[in-house]
Amino acid sequence: MRDVEQRGLYYEELEPDTRYLHRPGRTLTEADNVLFTTLTMNTQGLHLDAAWAAGQPFGQRLVNSMMTLAVLVGSSVAQLTQGTIVANLGLTDVAFPHPLFHGDTLYAETVVTDKRLSRSRPGQGVVTLAHTGRNQDGTVVATATRSVLVWCQEAHR
Repeated sequence: MRDVEQRGLYYEELEPDTRYLHRPGRTLTEADNVLFTTLTMNTQGLHLDAAWAAGQPFGQRLVNSMMTLAVLVGSSVAQLTQGTIVANLGLTDVAFPHPLFHGDTLYAETVVTDKRLSRSRPGQGVVTLAHTGRNQDGTVVATATRSVLVWCQEAHR
């Protein structure tokens, strides 16, 4: 019997100017938001206090933006980096142009914008990923650029 293990893509397989759609989406619930917010010790009333948030500009609690970012990046793992990543190198250009609310579904997509072989780590490459999160209506709710160090296929044996 042959075994097939789920994995991400190796350096050679990641294609610049290719958009990877990560499915399924993730519907974010009130329980998700309250748990994440309290686990991360974020006491912001916009995430925890329904009565207070009702009087704020959006009229309701918002999904914690750090949770939105975590789910956005996490949604890409199975398709792109599961078992092929060496390390996250950094995040830049993080933006939240529209809030997520309880019950919204986050859909993630990633475009490979650049890649190069590592100059200091043979058998590995640096890949730049542009992540975009959209809600169920297609509205962009989050963007981030992430640099990752990934294995080249022949070096990862």
